Amino acid sequence: MRALDRKLFRDLWHLRGQVLAIAAVIMGGVATMVMSLSTYDSLVTTRDRFYSEYRFAEVFASLKRAPDPVAERLAALPGVERLETRVRAGVKLEVAGFSDPITGLLLSLPDVGAPQLNALHLKRGRLVQPWSTDEVVLSDTFADAHRFQPGDTLAAIINGKRKTLTVVGVAVSPEYVYQIAPGAMFPDFKRYGVLWMGRNALAAAYDMKGGFNQVSLTLARDAHEQDVIDRVDAILAPYGGTGAYGRRDQFSNRFLTEELKQLRTMATVFPAIFLGVAAFLLNVVLSRLIALQREQIATLKAFGYSYLAIGVHYVKLVLLMVLLGVAAGIALGTWFGQGLSHVYTETTFRFPYLDFRLSAGIILIALAVSSLAAVSGTLLSVARAVRLPPAEGMRPDMPETYRTTLIERIGLQRWFSAPTRMILRHIERRPLKSLLTVLGIACACGLMMVGNYQKGAIDFMVDVQFRQASREDLGLTFIEPTSGRALHELAALPGVDFVEGFRDVPAILRFGHYHYRAALFGIQPQGQLHRSLDAQLKPVALKPGGVVLTDHLANRILHVKPGDMLTVEVLEGRRPLLQVPVLGITQQYLGVSAYMQQDSLNALMREGGTVSGAYLAVKPGTEAALYARLHERPRVLGMVANVAAIQSFYATIGEFILFYNLVATVLAGAIGFGVVYNSARIALSERGRELASLRVLGFTRGEIAYILLGELALLTLAAIPVGFLVGVGLVGILVIAFRSELYRLPLILTPENYAMGASVVIVSALLSGLLLWFRLGRLDLVAVLKTRE
Repeated sequence: MRALDRKLFRDLWHLRGQVLAIAAVIMGGVATMVMSLSTYDSLVTTRDRFYSEYRFAEVFASLKRAPDPVAERLAALPGVERLETRVRAGVKLEVAGFSDPITGLLLSLPDVGAPQLNALHLKRGRLVQPWSTDEVVLSDTFADAHRFQPGDTLAAIINGKRKTLTVVGVAVSPEYVYQIAPGAMFPDFKRYGVLWMGRNALAAAYDMKGGFNQVSLTLARDAHEQDVIDRVDAILAPYGGTGAYGRRDQFSNRFLTEELKQLRTMATVFPAIFLGVAAFLLNVVLSRLIALQREQIATLKAFGYSYLAIGVHYVKLVLLMVLLGVAAGIALGTWFGQGLSHVYTETTFRFPYLDFRLSAGIILIALAVSSLAAVSGTLLSVARAVRLPPAEGMRPDMPETYRTTLIERIGLQRWFSAPTRMILRHIERRPLKSLLTVLGIACACGLMMVGNYQKGAIDFMVDVQFRQASREDLGLTFIEPTSGRALHELAALPGVDFVEGFRDVPAILRFGHYHYRAALFGIQPQGQLHRSLDAQLKPVALKPGGVVLTDHLANRILHVKPGDMLTVEVLEGRRPLLQVPVLGITQQYLGVSAYMQQDSLNALMREGGTVSGAYLAVKPGTEAALYARLHERPRVLGMVANVAAIQSFYATIGEFILFYNLVATVLAGAIGFGVVYNSARIALSERGRELASLRVLGFTRGEIAYILLGELALLTLAAIPVGFLVGVGLVGILVIAFRSELYRLPLILTPENYAMGASVVIVSALLSGLLLWFRLGRLDLVAVLKTRE
């Protein structure tokens, strides 16, 4: 083994504490990146494989009813490769021992053979028997939530008639990876389920024999999607078609795509923040560490070692530290990535399998970024050292030029002891070193605030959405738009305190070349239960004759501003094409919406006081009896309780974000401790000779510890407010990056965020100080005071 290599391993052992601390900094950044990117890659790979294997359709269309021969006309359209029709209907379900309202969606399966499109992956049991009348296959989410097994039964209200159904299978469909009830914002597996039933039995129940009300198709290789959609719409318009749409607008895929976009953003922004901060800290720490070996570098030059050999030696030293951190980061990030992927597949997206993968590209990126950050800091320090002549380099650094400190210039020195004045002088004489130490600790504090930020943001979003904007206890949707007299019937039910109706129509909103498929909501102008809020979260009184858009829809999707004219292409009834002005923009953190006064929407649709559903305020303790009464009403299709909506939010997006929050907090804590400990250890190395001299002059161990640790304490306290500013800036980057149709994060930092960031830094400083205290007790005065002349 060469002499330099032996020196390399001796240095690593001698610096083992700092090596582990540096590795912890690298590990935190690498683990964050590996976790995020591996989860994203795994979910995308799983989605693409599932869609392909189970023939997920590319174009969908719903309608009132069309006779079967219409399907032949659709199949003959240019660009259509494969087509399948079916019957689709809403249903209310009853599960023994569960009193909350349950709604479902019934879809037909071919009576003979398997589906050609949107095939089912059976997890348990079998498909329905040909021409069966009471057999169903359940979606796995609903079956697992209620512990259904093949052979169990449940009751359903099908077209107003109660029927007992037998579960013969449990399945997953590419069409319902993200499964959500009408009127809900998030999945609720206990209160909403998808069921598949034989075509003949379902068609008989809904007067669909010889007809269909939904069609799915795939496209030929050279087909243009919009052309096919236009042709499908032209054929289905006389049959009550509500507008065909592509896969990107299919409800489940749309939410899945948006969630994956969020994850991709997270996989980019979070690692960039963590690795960027880690790179800065690594550069600062290693620059100071190499500077401590200035005399060794000069000695190596004196013995004839070339600049290249010396540079390679220190690059090897740093790369071994980097490899240790990267290896630990990859192992930890892979573990966290598997956990995060399973959180996604268990709480949000239901795939029948998970193709978890860790690509070589992710490992190479992690290694390249970490190595570049470490080596750049190393080479700059080595270059400064090797430029010195050996004789000059082997001399100790020139003492700092003495000058009075600011405290002394203003006459306050008499209030401070001699050790305290030493601390202040050392900080003021080396302002750059002190500033870099403050910035390093501040970055650790800011990272901790980022890691702990999302929990408070989630709680705020829930409060705004479900307690300030949507204040109803229960939201109802009807099977089809009905007369406003239904509201009086609901108000008369026992337990109902207040009722507000709403009207929503499916529509395509257009402005210039921008468009968005959404629902246009008609609500009460000064609603008590369901309100739109402005940027200050104050209720907005809707004005007649125009539309109010939520901020993300207006600014990021349609690019409109108040006063612009919006084109609204209604997708039901007579399908009018409307021009309505944009009257205002409101604040909303969950989803996107377009609001109008209900009377204005009814007038544009040329209908009376028609409503699509209602919001109810319910007396506490009367919920179960009210649910039972509403369950008996055939016009009521869906019921969403506000309490259940909050629970489902926390069980889906909330659980994922909280898992990410936990991981980010742990990794930020590791980085924080690594930074503070390295700063303390390097300070000890830099001042070892000075402190030993003070011991020889009669200072006690406590006094020299006070000098060293007092400086660390002052710099740490100075870094905390700077860290708060860094944390706010990093959170602001997250808020800008995490904007999607699903949700937008508010720039909300709670006192707990600040307390957590400060606490981690303070605890890290205390632990580092404790370790330094023990090292000061083992300080070898003779060895430190040896001169080199």
